[in-house]
Amino acid sequence: MIRVLIVDDQRLMREGLRTLLGLENDIMVVGVAGDGSEVIPALTEKPDVVLMDIRMPKMDGITATRNVLQQQPDVKILMLTTYDEQDDVVGALSAGAIGYLLKDMPAEEIAEAIRVAVRGGAVLPPNIAKKFLTAVNQQERAPEPAEPVLQKPPQAVAGLTERETDVLDCLAQGMSNREIAEQLHVTEGTVKNHVSNLIAKLVLRDRTQVALYAVRQGYGQLPTHNKPS
Repeated sequence: MIRVLIVDDQRLMREGLRTLLGLENDIMVVGVAGDGSEVIPALTEKPDVVLMDIRMPKMDGITATRNVLQQQPDVKILMLTTYDEQDDVVGALSAGAIGYLLKDMPAEEIAEAIRVAVRGGAVLPPNIAKKFLTAVNQQERAPEPAEPVLQKPPQAVAGLTERETDVLDCLAQGMSNREIAEQLHVTEGTVKNHVSNLIAKLVLRDRTQVALYAVRQGYGQLPTHNKPS
């Protein structure tokens, strides 16, 4: 049974989520909190996953996320919010949240996101992942003050094929599988196979981790080869 703590300043949202998640056979809501400042005491219920709102009156969800992970680093935190501004996305994921969900998602998708989080996977809808990758790119490409702009070449990764390297480059740019397929003139199925190979070769958990790895290795700057697979 997956133990879930809900943190949201709107009572209707808290109770609605409690009811909806209570319909799932493998999920149990073990507590609710109305503000980020109430989260630490609620950890006595030993949740596996915390559904965390971002904007709350006394303590915001990003600060609360940092506090939770200092106390219990194994807890998985999913942000569940109305807002998808880039600063919120970057702040939440940088603080250690494993996913970022929007409140207009169907209840079954939220439940599935909880299951993915418990398995250790990152949970980011494509539009949210793209915002985060764009921000990371901007931060890591920014030159130091008073220094010339230098283009950092991508770090070569042993064991990758040329086409896998092309896909890695596209992932670093925040492209979806469809966009990668169009860029490289291959099918989406072929792209999915390449992504699966990258996950296995780089020993990472999922597509999002591969994309973040690619950004930090310097990919996303150079044109892809555009050769048929």
